[in-house]
Amino acid sequence: MWIEEDTAVGQLRARVRRPADGPAVPGLVFVDGSGNSALEDHGDWPQWISSCGAAVLWHDKPGSGPSPGNWRHQSPADRADEALAAVDVLRSWPGVDPERIGLIGWSQGGWVSLLAAATGRVDHVVTVSGPGMSMAEQERWRIERSLVLDGVPTEDAMAWVDERTRRLRAGESPARIIADQERFRDRPWYPQVSLVYDVEERLGFFARSMDVDPAGQLPHLACPVLALFGGADDIIPVPDSVVAFAPHATGLAVFPGADHSLFTADPAPDVPRVEQLAPGFLPMLRAFLAG
Repeated sequence: MWIEEDTAVGQLRARVRRPADGPAVPGLVFVDGSGNSALEDHGDWPQWISSCGAAVLWHDKPGSGPSPGNWRHQSPADRADEALAAVDVLRSWPGVDPERIGLIGWSQGGWVSLLAAATGRVDHVVTVSGPGMSMAEQERWRIERSLVLDGVPTEDAMAWVDERTRRLRAGESPARIIADQERFRDRPWYPQVSLVYDVEERLGFFARSMDVDPAGQLPHLACPVLALFGGADDIIPVPDSVVAFAPHATGLAVFPGADHSLFTADPAPDVPRVEQLAPGFLPMLRAFLAG
């Protein structure tokens, strides 16, 4: 029998799912990717992950749900500190083995999880669709791919993407760059290139995050790392990410036909969503946690 208990990570609302009794189990703290994320947004993921034999802790991102703050004002280091604080909460929880507490990071949460493991005590890391390159490189790939798929010429579009990144790296204000970006509004590529990059705080978040590179952290991690990817992911360059992780990961898998969230099909009314997860994902996670 598993139970869920409310707790907090600092001022952030949090919840723990753990066995009601029996021997202590390993623990995993959820580290979200981009966008808002409140407790309720995790759906059945806590149940699915705990079915692999781990207690789990998940929490609001700052400014999500009733929790204070604004995740858009954070840096990757801020998020890593937040993840380590959550690890400390779970490490002290009844029924959880304090020597086996780790992080499971989705997408951008993979960057954060690796950074946290490089700077604090983390006993294992799982990355789900975590890019093996910096955010600047990953976003450049994503934008260019979306333009190609839509049949939109890429030369001028990618020239602006590169200029925008250079100017942010040089310290120019996001507000000034967004104002300059408006001159391209009538271009066919503007919607893809400006998506999420037409709001000052989002562009500022990108500027603070764009050069965090897991390739520089992986060789120095002392804990086991399991890196999981979907073969049909259209958000990150999976082959390049595999190359980055392969020399350093304890385990690595690419699930054929799986998307960025490791689902192999779109939601269907009569099909339990867990049955649409990539076959082998949960068994592989269970084996990693038991190892």
